[in-house]
Amino acid sequence: MAKYYLDACIWRDYYENRSDRFRPLGEWALMLINEILENHEIIVVSDMIILELEKEYKPIVIEKMFSVASEKGLVVRINYSISQLQLAMKISKQRKMHFEDVLHAVLARDYNAVLVTRDKHFDELRDIAQIKKPEELI
Repeated sequence: MAKYYLDACIWRDYYENRSDRFRPLGEWALMLINEILENHEIIVVSDMIILELEKEYKPIVIEKMFSVASEKGLVVRINYSISQLQLAMKISKQRKMHFEDVLHAVLARDYNAVLVTRDKHFDELRDIAQIKKPEELI
């Protein structure tokens, strides 16, 4: 069973139905989420994703955002360990990258999930986790 770790930007694209000048980002995010659910695959959510979303949304809104998948029992909430935090810190210092981005990659790797994002910073973490854009998966 495939697992997907959706970055906060993907959840925002979906929830706000965002688009840029040329691409229907929200539509693509929704299509991916629907495909994951139709295939009875798993969406992995970490505390770090929730913390990032809490910068923009209240907890009740985040709960509503996740409800599309959690109602079907296809959302798995994961925690991170001290060793994962330490590894992410080490890599973020070595590569001069945001700690949170590195932690997302480490978590996706450790939980055998595809990290879905459109953030270009993650390109530097392809040696740690499998990273895809929503449109590459639909």
